[in-house]
Amino acid sequence: MKKSLLTTALCFLSNIALADHITVSDAWARATPPGAQTGAIYLTLTNQGAADRLVALGTDAAREAQLHTHLHADGMMRMEQIAALELPANGTAVMAPGGDHVMLIGLKQPLVPGATVTLTLEFAQHEALSVSIPVRDGRR
Repeated sequence: MKKSLLTTALCFLSNIALADHITVSDAWARATPPGAQTGAIYLTLTNQGAADRLVALGTDAAREAQLHTHLHADGMMRMEQIAALELPANGTAVMAPGGDHVMLIGLKQPLVPGATVTLTLEFAQHEALSVSIPVRDGRR
């Protein structure tokens, strides 16, 4: 009886640890021309637990990193800063060209193919994640 209870407790604790797990994949930063003051990062967040929100960003590559989305209004497409990005329970949030993305403002140097950018993602519930993101030519 005690062994069964211990096994059940360990399984329960393992599920709790897995339930609080967010991963980053398909991350890339678009290369910029010389003198550009802004850049963009795209990535996919996969959440294997309860719903969460991406609420803040940090980077050493620019003065500021913001969450942005694209909106269609009056027949035109425009970018707008958003306060947070919802990350559904057991789901994904995709940041891609033409949609949600990370906007780098006040680049400290051009983003060149082959370089990397460090990005820290802060969540409402989950611990912060720091990821190294490759820069590539966005025309491909």
